[in-house]
Order: sequence, then structure tokens, then C-alpha cells
Amino acid sequence: MTGTITGGRVEDPLLLRGRGQFVDDTRQPGQLHAVFVRSSHAHARIGGIDCTEARALPGVHAVWTYDDLRPLLTGDRIAQELPSGYMRFTVNPWPLVREEATYVGEPIAMVLATSRAVAEDAAMRVEIDYDPLPVVVDPVAADRPGSALARSECPDNRVAQTRVTYGATDDAFSAASLVLTERFELAKGTGHSIETRGIATAYDAAQDLLTVWNSTQMPHRCKTILCDMLGLMEHQVRVIAPDVGGGFGPKAVFHPEELVVSAASRALGRPVKWVEDRFESFASAVMERDQVWDTEAAFDTEGRLLGIRGRGWHDHGSCTPYGFAIPYNTATNIIGNYVLPAIDVEVIWSLTNKVPTSSTRGAGRPQGTFLIERLLDIAARRLSIGRDEIRRRNLIPADKMPYSVPVRMRDGSDMTYDSGDYPACQDGAMRLADWAGFEARRAESAKRGRLRGIGVANYVELTGRGPFESVTVRVGPSGQILVTSGGTAQGQGHKTMLATLVADVLGADPAEIHVQCGDTAATLLGVGAFASRQAVTAGNSAREAAQAVRDKALTVAATLLQAETASLELKDGNIRLKGDAEVKFTLAGIARMMNGSIGLPVPGGFEPGLFATSNFQVTGTPFANGSHVAEVEVDPETGAVTIERFAVMHDCGTVLNPAIVDGQVAGGVVHGIGMTLFEWMLYDDEGQPLTVTCADYLLPTSDSVPEMVIGHMESPSPLNPLGVKGAGEGGTIGAPAAIVSAIDDALGALGVAIRRLPVTPPVLLQEIAAARDGAARAPGK
Repeated sequence: MTGTITGGRVEDPLLLRGRGQFVDDTRQPGQLHAVFVRSSHAHARIGGIDCTEARALPGVHAVWTYDDLRPLLTGDRIAQELPSGYMRFTVNPWPLVREEATYVGEPIAMVLATSRAVAEDAAMRVEIDYDPLPVVVDPVAADRPGSALARSECPDNRVAQTRVTYGATDDAFSAASLVLTERFELAKGTGHSIETRGIATAYDAAQDLLTVWNSTQMPHRCKTILCDMLGLMEHQVRVIAPDVGGGFGPKAVFHPEELVVSAASRALGRPVKWVEDRFESFASAVMERDQVWDTEAAFDTEGRLLGIRGRGWHDHGSCTPYGFAIPYNTATNIIGNYVLPAIDVEVIWSLTNKVPTSSTRGAGRPQGTFLIERLLDIAARRLSIGRDEIRRRNLIPADKMPYSVPVRMRDGSDMTYDSGDYPACQDGAMRLADWAGFEARRAESAKRGRLRGIGVANYVELTGRGPFESVTVRVGPSGQILVTSGGTAQGQGHKTMLATLVADVLGADPAEIHVQCGDTAATLLGVGAFASRQAVTAGNSAREAAQAVRDKALTVAATLLQAETASLELKDGNIRLKGDAEVKFTLAGIARMMNGSIGLPVPGGFEPGLFATSNFQVTGTPFANGSHVAEVEVDPETGAVTIERFAVMHDCGTVLNPAIVDGQVAGGVVHGIGMTLFEWMLYDDEGQPLTVTCADYLLPTSDSVPEMVIGHMESPSPLNPLGVKGAGEGGTIGAPAAIVSAIDDALGALGVAIRRLPVTPPVLLQEIAAARDGAARAPGK
């Protein structure tokens, strides 16, 4: 396992000692604090905005509305969405509401004051004249003819649509022995990182330079949008992602506040800081998950899948901050790890008067996995086949890898699973979970009046999304090795990963390598952190750049020694002849020579400097996979679910650092537990959010998270030199389906089959009551 280390993460010493630097730690002389006035209506026309009282409050420096902001911008709207032929029309957001508010929490005005408290007091004094408009909050209802418009400028609410289709679907259903017709509903939720969004800015008039500290996953994209919207050249904007306390998807999107605060700082020549409070996080940060699916699945008598067809509605919120990726990921993940001869599903993006939708950990894949795994569980019950066995009969066999599915990817290629052994992965997870000993544990629970169940789920995860991630490895005259990358870190251990890979090539100690991520001044090119991509993209770039530095150092040394390069070795920063203890050169010495001396040529006629940059370009997307087994106890009288055991067998190709991968998988499972049992962003019929505190919107806590057993398979990807695949989201993708499978098993005698998330106690009691009522109404009762 190239680059494997067993020590701690290089990021941890500073963080554990409280010396991390987050956006809110930014303190600058003359700094103003921003607070946003947000819409209290889900849909309304703005008749007027009176800022008189707010501007008169002592300590208030400015109050801006759209009319104040617009002269500073090159355009009316923020060009957020990624281009796609699926989009029927463009709905990019306004930086501040101009005429029509389209969701509760949309920013309408910004107050700048000498303190946050003063700015909040002033924001309360801004008076807005609202003319309420019809509201639409349900994505299915929004798609019906005659529905109220979420935005009056749009022809309808169907902002995008597409189909994922291949094979003879009609023939599959004609030949089926069993056809399931099911509706699945998945509620809205979000990432809720410990650190909320934040941005701090400073403008240096002498350099004409705007510096932005932003808790973003994509600093280079932020810089591009700021340059475009403010009419600036690239050398006039620097974006830094400092320490970031979690991202999980919402911080990958450029939000309106980032533009408004930056514009104000440059226009006023003052530092400005805005840090989102938790209420704003609930009301205005992008969210995900909300989907409704009507599906049919065809099986033969042996439980083998013949085809799936249906239609899904994705709640896209009031605008398109990212594009088509999330529901398309759902549709392709319905295929899952299985041999599926035919599929025909239509996907519809519906605009609603809710907060805009973008990715949260998993980015649409947990929904698709939930659908296929639920269909398999329901079919297994109908056909009296074990839930593990029906999966085994449908899993893609290892000898079929790489396995191509005729579904188009963004680059026009077919979706191809590059490597893996899915049946062995499921069997491994079942062994970790002691599936064979489950019935004894079920009997023990029954003695205590509890219903115990066990469930299994499989998943695939497209990872390593391209096109590249830039990494530079530089050895300075001091001997310090500096690694810079356009990739960003939100706690995943990316600095450790990069330091380890470079150290492995250069024969150095990872703890002594300095890694700088997410600074657009340090790395000219960069894409960012999303889609479980950094080990694939930045990791391979780091390896290639380090190899180039190593090769150059050895070549220079060999030239000066008049020796063969193959006769030299590099270890602990020293170059020596193999088998000879005498140090011939150090990396620091080579770096000093390559930096040149005044009036003297660079030795050997080599290019100056001891550094290299690599932009490893992805030529295919590796698919990670895994199997989850959950074991739960259910109290049928209260609807309470307790997860007793959880096992994961995970395959991310070559494992670079087992401890970091374990942490990523476990963290992902916790996200999946929240999605399954707790997290539910509720809105009323008027689009008012009802769960805007952590007392209402429940998150998993330590007492709801079981101990986990995590195992690793390694099927190295042939698509990159390291053989790695991403590991950041798999825990979330598989967990909901496995937990719900276990709940169904616990309540098997009642015939309960969960078709919606989250499964809160009231929801589960409704399911139990409906199952009992159905049994009572059955013929012969």
C-alpha cells in the first residue's frame, strides 16, 4: 500500500492546541461586520424597502439594497449553474432580491456596522413592503399543469428533465413473474457542519488587491465568479480557504453573500466579515435530499431483476445553484451494484419556493441506493427469498469487471465500473456483522420485549471526478519541502495524504513537509473538494510531482558525480551511492545549486529550481463500492429505533491511510443515520421553515451512534497510478437502506415496508398502525 502511514495526521497538532485559523478568527483593523436582512415570505413581490431608521443607528456604516449593489457588478445575476443540455431555462440567483423574493431566508439587504450586535439591531429596523404571491412547496404538485409559479419570470416550474434509459424495458415487464409498483419519498436535509459558512475580506488599494478568506470547498471557482461579477482581472483577487470546520457539500456552492460582502469591501476600502448564524444555516444555506419517486420493478421467479421504470421529481428549490448532477446521480445509482438488463426512468427538476438545492454528502446517490435496495427487500419478501440471497443473485460478478453500463457520463463515455468484487464485499460485511449468529440475538431481544432486525445494503459510488487537481512540490534552499494544492481540506486529512505521498517518494518524514491547500495565490489552478475526488486527482498529482523532483535531484547529483542515476539513492533528504554510507549531496544542497548564484551558470545546464507541478488528468471515474449491515431494536409501542450494531465492508481501491479511511466511512455512516432516523427540514404550506433550530431539526448524537466494525477490500483502480478511489461519501450512501432494511426485518411479522425517510417515531408508529389495520382488513379476518 504505497504511502501508508500509521502515525497521526499532520493537521492535528495545531487544531488540538486551539491554534487553527478559521474565518471567524480573522481580525483586521477597521473591520466592519455584515448582517443580512432576509425575506420572511416564501414568495412575494417587493413593493419598497425603507432603510432610514437602520442607517440612522449609531455604529451603522451602510445599508445596501440591490440598487446600491448593482452599479458595482458586471451583471444582474450570479452565474452559478453548471452548463447542461438538460436545463430548459436558466434560473441563476440575484445577489440581493431586486423585485421578487422566492424563499424564506433569501437575502434582500445587507447592513454594515462596527459590530455584529449593532448590525443585527439595524437589520431589525429595515422595513420591507411585501405583496405576497402564490407559493408552491411540493415538487410533484409544482410539475402539474396550472401550478402556481415558483418564479413569475419562468414559463413553468419544470426547470430541467431527462431520462436514463437502455434495454428493452417493455419486454422485461411483459416477461416478469413479479412486478412491484412503489412510491418512495425522501425528505429535505442538509450538511450542518460544525462551522457555518463565513467570509472575511480585505482590500489593499496600493496593490488593488481584494483578499477573501472563505470557508469554501472551491476557492478557485469562488475567485472566477468574483472576477466575472466584479469586473476584475485574476491578479486582483486572492481567495484563501483557511481551516474549515466541515463542508459536506453546501460549501461547494457559491452563495450570494460571498459576492455582496466582497463587493462592499472593495467599494468601501474596508475589511468586512460575515459569519452565518445557525438560524441562517437552516433558512438560507443550500440543502438536498427532497425527492419523490414512482417506480416499477420487474423480477423473474428466481428474484432476478429484469427491468425498472418510473419517474422521479427532484425539489430544486427556487434557483439552480449547481446544475443537474444530484438527481442524475440518483437515477444512475438506481442501477447500483446489480445486473439490470433494462431501465427507463424520467427525472424532473421542479422549482419550488424553498431554499435552493445543491449537494449534501452523497449528492443524490443515497436516494438512488435507497430505491434499488428497498425494491430488492420488498421483492425478497414477496418471493420468500432471503434478503442477502436476492442480492447475491443480482450482483455483478467479479469476473465481469470492468463492467460497462450503457448510461452516458458527462464526458460522453459509458458508465463503467472499473474494478471490484461485489459478492465478496457483501459476504465480508455479513461476516463482520456475525449475520449467522443473528437469530440468537433476536431471541434475546424478544425476552426483553424488543423487536430486533438485521438489514443489508450494497452501493456504488462514482468518485474522483475530474478534470484534474493541481499540486506543486518544491524543495527550498533550506531543505524545506513545500506542497501546494488547489484542493481544499475540511477535516478529511488531505494534508496528511499529500504529505505522505510526497514523503514516500522523497524519503522524508511526512510531519516535516509543509502542505498549503486552497490558496489561489499559491496554486494558480484548482478545482476543489467534492465528489470524493482528492485522493484520485490531487493524490496522483502529488505523486507525479514528487517523482519529477526526485528524478531531477538524482539526475543533477549523478551529473556532478559523473555516476549513473541508478547507482544513487535518496533517503532522509540525503543522496548517496547505494551501499555507501557517505552523504554526497542533500536535497537542500541541490536546491541551493538549482536556485543559482549571481554571475554563475546553473550547474549542468539544468532548468533552475528544484520543483515540479503536476495536473494529473482523470481519464475515467473510478467506482468505489461497499456493503453495510445494520442491526436494530425497535420498540413497537413508542416507535423508537436503536441501532445496536453496524458493519461496513468498504472498497476504495488502494488504501493510503487506513485510519483516515475508517474515519471517513464512520463519519459518513453517522450522516446516513441522521438522514434515516432524525433529519427532516420541514416546511408548511406557505413555505415557512418549521425546523430552524437544533431542538427541532434533530441530528445524531453520541447516544444514537453505535460502535462500528469497518473492514477494507482493496481492488485497485486501473484508472490511475495509485489505484485509489474516493472514500468520503460511501458511508452515507449505504447506511439509510441498510438501517431501513433492518427495521423492516424487525417488524416483519407485521408486514411493515418503509418507503419514506426519515423514519421518526411518529412515522414508524403510523406505519405500524397501517400494517395492523391492513392485516385486520385482510380476507378471513
